[in-house]
Amino acid sequence: MKWRGDRQSTNVEDRTNGRVTQTGGRAVKGGGIFSMIILGLVMLLGGGNLGSVLNMMEPPAQQVSPQTQQLSTERKEFVSVVFGHLEDFWGQEFQREGFRYTQPSMVLYSGRVRTACGSADSSVGPFYCPGDQKVYLDLSFMDELATKYKAKGDFAMAYVVAHEVGHHVQQQLGIADQMNKLRTTLSTKEYNKYQVRMELQADYYAGMWTKYIAGKTHNGQPILEIGDVESALTAANAIGDDTLQRKFQGFVIPDSFTHGTSKQRINWFNRGYQYGDFEHGNTFAATNLDLE
Repeated sequence: MKWRGDRQSTNVEDRTNGRVTQTGGRAVKGGGIFSMIILGLVMLLGGGNLGSVLNMMEPPAQQVSPQTQQLSTERKEFVSVVFGHLEDFWGQEFQREGFRYTQPSMVLYSGRVRTACGSADSSVGPFYCPGDQKVYLDLSFMDELATKYKAKGDFAMAYVVAHEVGHHVQQQLGIADQMNKLRTTLSTKEYNKYQVRMELQADYYAGMWTKYIAGKTHNGQPILEIGDVESALTAANAIGDDTLQRKFQGFVIPDSFTHGTSKQRINWFNRGYQYGDFEHGNTFAATNLDLE
């Protein structure tokens, strides 16, 4: 993904060094409609993530080497540029539909973080908290994508961020209150079915944004590079419920799925990438989530 020199979002808080700073400006140049949906909530007050929240305090600032600091700075710039592109896309999509869109924020942290949804540990992976309308990201997850999930390439991380912003899009539709009501009446098994559809819709929204990016240029060259979409698909495949359960516990329990199978996640991302509109992304009306 060609991103250096593009606008960085100013809605990014950097808490990695123990204090809050704002990113923004432009990255340093160098190499390289709306449908009836139900918002499944995973965290204390809700939101999509890749694990469970742990109640912990924030860690003290740590000393880092110049090389590590340089890599961290580059990653911060990258995700800030991605966030900026997401702001542009969803702002124009909501405007086209005649709806008001409030931009989310993103918090970069290291180890542990306090949120309006409770305190979280980096083991939960990236997540969205509707309580403060912020996406939370520990940049070390980029290493996990490449090593633990075998999803190499910067666009794998872009897909993950786009997925979490997809949860903000769902929150903007006013669905959180509906899900809160359902949560008090449904069994865990039935609730999980709604949550899977919510997660797959966030994958669809990530695909929508990818289609938008595919049509953009950077200094006259396409922003997307060869292998970028495949990188996103590799990430989607790696974090499917069936793949994760089979890998870490050796067997699969479909009734416990909360994010969808690898096949479903790939197919809904591809569907968003194909159509690029809200109309084809109603996962809650789909009779076959495998799209067969």
